[in-house]
Amino acid sequence: MERASSVETPPQLHEHYYLHNFLSLCASVERQYEDFLDEQERDFLERFYAVDHAAQCLYVRLISRVGPWFRLRKLNYPEIGELVKPMEVLVDAGLVIESSGLCVEALGRLFTRQELRQAYGALLETPLPTNKAGLIDSIEQLSMDEAQHLQHVTEVIGDELRAPVCVEQVELLQLLFFGNRHQSLTDFVLSDLGLARHYPYPLNPENRLFPCREALQEYLSCCELQDAFWQFFELDDEEGIVGVATLMLEVEICFAVSQYRWQRAWNAVARELERRGEQELALALYKRSERHPARERRARILEGLENWTGVVSLCEDILAAPWCEAEHEAAMKIVARARRKLGGGPVRRVPDTFVEFTITLPRSGEGVERDAQLHFQGQWHTAHYVENSLMNTLFGLAFWEQIFADVPGAFHNAYQGVPQDMYEPEFVTRRAEAITHRLDELRSGSLHDALLAAYKRYAGYQCHWTDWRVVDEKLLSTALKIIPAEDLFAIWERLLFDPAENRSGFPDLIAFGERPGNYSMIEVKGPGDALQNNQKRWLRYFSEHDIPATVVWVEWSEESDGG
Repeated sequence: MERASSVETPPQLHEHYYLHNFLSLCASVERQYEDFLDEQERDFLERFYAVDHAAQCLYVRLISRVGPWFRLRKLNYPEIGELVKPMEVLVDAGLVIESSGLCVEALGRLFTRQELRQAYGALLETPLPTNKAGLIDSIEQLSMDEAQHLQHVTEVIGDELRAPVCVEQVELLQLLFFGNRHQSLTDFVLSDLGLARHYPYPLNPENRLFPCREALQEYLSCCELQDAFWQFFELDDEEGIVGVATLMLEVEICFAVSQYRWQRAWNAVARELERRGEQELALALYKRSERHPARERRARILEGLENWTGVVSLCEDILAAPWCEAEHEAAMKIVARARRKLGGGPVRRVPDTFVEFTITLPRSGEGVERDAQLHFQGQWHTAHYVENSLMNTLFGLAFWEQIFADVPGAFHNAYQGVPQDMYEPEFVTRRAEAITHRLDELRSGSLHDALLAAYKRYAGYQCHWTDWRVVDEKLLSTALKIIPAEDLFAIWERLLFDPAENRSGFPDLIAFGERPGNYSMIEVKGPGDALQNNQKRWLRYFSEHDIPATVVWVEWSEESDGG
């Protein structure tokens, strides 16, 4: 009897999925931001809604591609059908325009070298240049304006050019929906395919990301200055970079949604000013920022200027209230050097005393971590290759409701895996009461039952903390039975202090015995490997809290050397 195939039919997209997604985006933005959309944005939406289905499909196809100009003969969308009529509808609605002229460089991006030779061959001196760049240079020498160039090429080749308009309005709608400028309509596709299920957190207009039009404009002003900085950076234009930095110093921030972006911008521009020797201007920008590594960089600049008292004062401020552990670690080293310069004695550094040992293994070709996992499976009841997945998933399950809480500015579309502020210092402060309540709740009951119940409720939903591929119910149950609750509470305390930095650096393996408390996290290092700083910080933390962790250095046995 023929065996039934176990291969699942791959999920299929609806043929007009892109239009459905765009309409969903527009509807969501209108629900949340209807009160401050301006006349141009409303006019665009009215015109778009007024055209027929085929024209809407074609418009969304065009704005989803890199343009702005497109050749009609190169457009082919079988699910729309014949494109002549919908293109005419878009032109009549003012959503697409016909070109009146293009420069030779722009034409060169739209037409092939062979097509340019066909169009201009009779007008140029022979022999014609063999490469496209040379051909374009020759064409630019002709006494023709942009309108004449466009008319000449399209008539000879037999094609026409069109471009969608209202692109700025579409980009603004996408910004309002996604809360950033790097996501686009393609981010809907995983959800359309059923490959991503998003948790149904509330989308409350009162807690939207941009509370008013002024907040949006402040955010866009930062974007404009950042864009200008990167343009000057690409051109290696020092005067332009200094000009942008000076403008950034004059900005006044009024809205929370802009603060993180502005502070990142100040840090990035200040770092480039450092490299260019503009130390005073860099210091001024760093002073505006409240994000790491602004204070660390200020300390390093002051150290370079030999302002030792300034270094000590700043580092003492850092050590009293560090923004993150990386900053604390850097300040410890910098202040020690500064105090020596001021006549203080050397500060004895306590060396790391990690639990370490070496094992010799045959090389299997599966990777050093997999080889070590196989080795420890023979010494423990079970051993699992989890890296960051297990501890982060436990954290995500423990604080799921706090992560997805309805907090102002946290959620602005239905496709987020974490809130907008997840990796900012404000994440904990904005939810301090709820997090404290959750910790008390977990301490007062069965941690095993609480997190298993959370797993059954949330498994499969998108969350940047949970890795459902690695952590299944069996592994989760084992971990919660063996790992002492106090070990997990200690780990969660560090994760809550700095979610962005501390979500990485966990050991590669975790090995379990058969009784509670009998386990170890194992960092595996092959020949030539070294511990990374974030790994060292976790290992120190584990040592301070009596959490079992080991570093295993792997050497390959002689019989595996020959491969």
